[in-house]
Amino acid sequence: HKALDAGINFVDTADRYSGGESEEIVGKALKGRRDDVVLATKVNGPMGDDPNQRGNSRRWIMTEVENSLRRLQTDYIDLYQVHRPSPDTDIDETLGALTDLVRAGKVRYIGSSTFQAHEVVEAQYVARDRGRERFICEQPPYSILVRGIERDVLPVTQQYNMGVIPWSPLAGG
Repeated sequence: HKALDAGINFVDTADRYSGGESEEIVGKALKGRRDDVVLATKVNGPMGDDPNQRGNSRRWIMTEVENSLRRLQTDYIDLYQVHRPSPDTDIDETLGALTDLVRAGKVRYIGSSTFQAHEVVEAQYVARDRGRERFICEQPPYSILVRGIERDVLPVTQQYNMGVIPWSPLAGG
């Protein structure tokens, strides 16, 4: 609450952090203060031993958003990000599921995390071509030691007017 009182207004977590416990902690901490923050979480990582409990398939996204909403104790997620690309799931299937969540009011915006430049471009093209919601941000690793995104990811995000939310700015330190 001290962070919120000091003006922190963006909270980012993921379903897979500590097996959902991070979302539970965030949900409890935001009780009564939900409207004070932009709340972001992610989907993709394994949430159990079952191979169907991970990835970017429509089936998993629709299941896991409900789990995240319950753990976060909220009716909507401001920013729902795809934590990693999934080469075995067509991006249109992923964007279709995410679009339905936006239209249902469960998610306000969608984004990607750790996508390569060509994957961001493909997602933008598919969104435009098929009438899907588009990723409005990318969350890449970025620090003074890890700067590879400057070559290709940052120019692509700029081209598509996407926000960038760096992770690991201390290079894991």
